[in-house]
Amino acid sequence: QAHFVESGGGLVQPGGSLRLSCTAAGSAGSIFAIKVIGWYRQAPGNQRELVATINPSGATPDYVDSVKGRFTISRDNAKNTVYLQMNSLQPEDTAVYYCNRDPAIGSYWGQGTRVTVSS
Repeated sequence: QAHFVESGGGLVQPGGSLRLSCTAAGSAGSIFAIKVIGWYRQAPGNQRELVATINPSGATPDYVDSVKGRFTISRDNAKNTVYLQMNSLQPEDTAVYYCNRDPAIGSYWGQGTRVTVSS
């Protein structure tokens, strides 16, 4: 079954850092290297939002304004894995983080990984 598997979340204090990983499983992995991949997040009571994307070569990452300069997306196509390095985390970054293709494929959503930023 095609889907993504996220990991690396946790509880961190404001100003701290986390590195999230996401691996494509099943048939999602077979074409991972040729697809744009995005990191999404959903905070309590909010809709899921796209926060970062990366093209197949990794050359042109893009970010939502609220995370620019703090988050870095990267990918390792040999491992079918995308990463999100998150620095200077703030309470408003608290959310469940997911990855998926961009545009997202509904059946590819994984369980996500929870990030909580709190003192």
